[in-house]
Amino acid sequence: MKLLVLGATGHIGSQVVDLALARGHLVTAYVRNPGKLARRERNLIVEPGDALDVDRLSAALPGHDVVVSALGLPAKQALRPSSFMAGSMASTVAAMKRARVQRLAAVSAAVLFPMRGWSFAFFRWLLKHHARDLRAMETVIQATDLVWTIVRPPRLVNGAQSTPRLVVDGLPSGGRSVSYRSVAGFLLDCIERDEHLRQTVGIAN
Repeated sequence: MKLLVLGATGHIGSQVVDLALARGHLVTAYVRNPGKLARRERNLIVEPGDALDVDRLSAALPGHDVVVSALGLPAKQALRPSSFMAGSMASTVAAMKRARVQRLAAVSAAVLFPMRGWSFAFFRWLLKHHARDLRAMETVIQATDLVWTIVRPPRLVNGAQSTPRLVVDGLPSGGRSVSYRSVAGFLLDCIERDEHLRQTVGIAN
């Protein structure tokens, strides 16, 4: 399978690249700054480009089977108003349509689930701008005829890959965190097994 990974130098994206290569897939890392991706392997193509550049992304996509969007915002930027997540997804969808690529797997966040409790309320308030952008991003995805999967992890942490608990349209009970590598593994499993098609899934350790 040939994957194009957006956000390939980020915490989740780098794990997607690592696991996908280990599983024998061909990977294109579409990155703004290729210098941040030091690894060079036969099955890895490093493609420079901006996620908002529809023409550049459209040119990179033909021949791929799936797009994995692991894009995110730096912590400080996530506290301010932004439309990057929605804008980059709109560009991605437009490019996928041009290139006739149908499968999309994208990372969102558990803050969008209507969970109760003071901690969830606090983080919804703290990340209100980012949550608004993520919800707009998901709306862009859900309005398409693409075959998509959206994963909403809670707090992301370093750690080994494990099999996370999952709930469709919800967060597993007591789920507070999940490792970057576990999210990457879940995304690849969904792609390889054709699971959770047109579903939004919450995962947690």
